[in-house]
Amino acid sequence: MNILFIGDIVGRPGRQTVKLLLPKLREEFSLDFVIANVENAAGGSGITPPIARELSDFGIDAFSSGDHIFKKRDIISTINDEPKLLRPANFPASSPGRGAGLFKTRTGQTVALVNILGRVFMEPRECPFRVVREELERIKCKVIIVDFHAEATSEKVAMGWYLDGSVSAILGTHTHIQTADERILPQGSAYITDVGMTGPQRSVIGRKIEDVLARFITQVDRRFEVAGEEPQLQGVLLDIDESTGKANSIKRIKRNP
Repeated sequence: MNILFIGDIVGRPGRQTVKLLLPKLREEFSLDFVIANVENAAGGSGITPPIARELSDFGIDAFSSGDHIFKKRDIISTINDEPKLLRPANFPASSPGRGAGLFKTRTGQTVALVNILGRVFMEPRECPFRVVREELERIKCKVIIVDFHAEATSEKVAMGWYLDGSVSAILGTHTHIQTADERILPQGSAYITDVGMTGPQRSVIGRKIEDVLARFITQVDRRFEVAGEEPQLQGVLLDIDESTGKANSIKRIKRNP
């Protein structure tokens, strides 16, 4: 089974990059399933129902997210009606939405996606290690992809070792910087610390350079606008043995429109 995981989509430049490149990637790699992290798809922070539908029309089969999932208020009341969209599983149980889901590929096979949020250098949440185990106990599926949306590389690496052999892939998101440590762990799980960002590369993790520099230099709060130059799609291509759930390979992807 060939699965493409697209790194954090940032604003309109990220969405347009997906629109342009995904059909070509689907054909080139004979993709069976496409996942994307969409927590920054609307103006660089959050997602709206129309944008979720737009990305679905582009050919994305499942959406993960992160700490910004509820930045746009209209998603709060509609997330339960968005079957493709997950929020982190270790949000409070009273939060709308769900943290894991089962999805069908175009050939009728089943893929599970689990979304979990880190705690180091981030707002306090339920323990991601405990919650992800609870989610996995409920999933009856061979192919399981985990999006670990976290800041600290140490926490992500630890989660990789913790889940090795229990899932098909542990993929880090959130930092918008693609790491070069992709590998197959000893028990057969694919791992990478961060899959990267889909959006403007001439930026500071997706935002206009001058805005971010002004904040660092003056220490005065200001709005960070989404940049627009040099868009690129980043992510990983997974080859999963659907009979065992083990990963055969993981390959980094970087493509310009």
